[in-house]
Amino acid sequence: MLILLINQFNQSTSDETNETIEEVNPSQDELLEEALKDGQTQDFNADVHRVLDIIINSIYTEKEIFLRELISNCSDASAKMRFIGLTNDEALGTGDMRELDIKIELDEVNKTVTISDKGLGMTKQQLIENLGTIAKSGTSNFAEKVKESQASNHNDLIGQFGVGFYSVFLVADKVMVTSKSYEDEDQYIWRSDASGTFTIVKDPRGNTIGRGTSIKLFLRTDTQEFIKESRIEEIVKK
Repeated sequence: MLILLINQFNQSTSDETNETIEEVNPSQDELLEEALKDGQTQDFNADVHRVLDIIINSIYTEKEIFLRELISNCSDASAKMRFIGLTNDEALGTGDMRELDIKIELDEVNKTVTISDKGLGMTKQQLIENLGTIAKSGTSNFAEKVKESQASNHNDLIGQFGVGFYSVFLVADKVMVTSKSYEDEDQYIWRSDASGTFTIVKDPRGNTIGRGTSIKLFLRTDTQEFIKESRIEEIVKK
């Protein structure tokens, strides 16, 4: 199940949409920023650099591909969690944690889009391995297919070689991933602006999401069409 949440001030939403307004706790935001400043910063591996260069600087005219890729990733994580729950019911948790839904939150004030799931989640090492590296074979195949493909077909390639997550940088100049693995007591933050490095740190706020992964995109000024409810609904319904 996919749920769309809107955080917008002094504006109405449709009857089908839940309106939520988050109260910002400045002290927690400051705590997080301080932690990220002192966090572990690493370089992307060379293959990630290559993929980012291809994605950001050349080929994709349909920037909406980012949302389809993230929803696909969330669905996969949720399906795996559901499978684990067949033999380990406790892993699913209690209450609404057992509802393996996907949420899209639009914040028109802060110009962010957040996609969240209650799937497997990732440990610190998994965040580094899954978001900081790409298998060289996948990168080479992706780059080769880009060369061979006609421009009109480029948008079909991104999900085929394990590089779908990086499509977030088609629309965002900064991305923050919050993840809590069902196998780990700690929650971690991964953040990057695609400049060549990423920072990872144990979340000083503690466990705020229960389990799963939340991906917050800070939209660029030229991609703020994706903060509109109607635009997101259009993409989701395709």
